[in-house]
Amino acid sequence: MNSSQPLIILIAGPYRSGTNDDPALIQKNLDRLESIALPIFEAGHIPMIGEWVALPIMKHAGSKSLADSVAARYLHPVASRLIERCDAVFRMEGNSTGADEDVRLARQRGLPVYTRIEEIPGTCFEQR
Repeated sequence: MNSSQPLIILIAGPYRSGTNDDPALIQKNLDRLESIALPIFEAGHIPMIGEWVALPIMKHAGSKSLADSVAARYLHPVASRLIERCDAVFRMEGNSTGADEDVRLARQRGLPVYTRIEEIPGTCFEQR
């Protein structure tokens, strides 16, 4: 990869974890995931969150709840497919089986896994 080319960085962290499927808490988790998208973009990269892709797919497949079998068929598999196209993963703090699986798959592919925004190349906080 050309070092000047933007990285596609999957943001992984809690989405449903710890929410008891409470929509307000799930939205709070999504907002938290999305809060990292701006600094990644400002660093010259392309942020990606699996739910941005999975939620519309689940909706059109007939999912009525994040706990139903339709949702289970798409939510984590979408992230797994995205990792095949991503250049790195940013792992946010918090318990999440799905995010842990994203990290496992990324490491299996030899991709960098960042846990602090300062680690991402191009960030104004990057350690030189």
